[in-house]
Amino acid sequence: MTPTKSADTLLHALGIDAAQIAQRGLRRFDEARRLAPAGVGPDGRDKFLTPATLAAWNAMHRAAHAAGIELLLISGFRSYAFQAALIRAKLDRGMSLDQALGVNAPPGYSEHHSGRAIDIGVHGCAALDEAFELTSAFRWLQQYAGTFGFRLTYPRNNPEGFVYEPWHWCFHRHR
Repeated sequence: MTPTKSADTLLHALGIDAAQIAQRGLRRFDEARRLAPAGVGPDGRDKFLTPATLAAWNAMHRAAHAAGIELLLISGFRSYAFQAALIRAKLDRGMSLDQALGVNAPPGYSEHHSGRAIDIGVHGCAALDEAFELTSAFRWLQQYAGTFGFRLTYPRNNPEGFVYEPWHWCFHRHR
């Protein structure tokens, strides 16, 4: 089964229709085919990124460390199936589909599938929390992440309709 059909199957199983996706103008992402291990995250799970993204992350991580900023890799590559499981868990907790899709992209539409998206955290701040924007790490990222090819994807009031994610950065430039 191709990755696209797999994503379509998962979308159907979750009750997500094409109109919901089209209305928000979401971009489709293939699952990365070539990934490199990026280490174990604070959640104890192995993290993977494309080789170019990993090189850029490592360079940015070293530069931040040299500036006294400790960055944690909270999340990297996610498969279509893992993305669907995140949404299913929210639905199982009583969240509506629209609410869940404001927090997580539908399978096939997350930058994490590309292996180029990273969620960044710091010690002392809950992972994937808007309070991350109040940290010195976020201020450092705003100033320097672009130097390493990363950009903040989901600012406040983003056109895709996702919640504000100051922790979510995507690599867009090959070094």
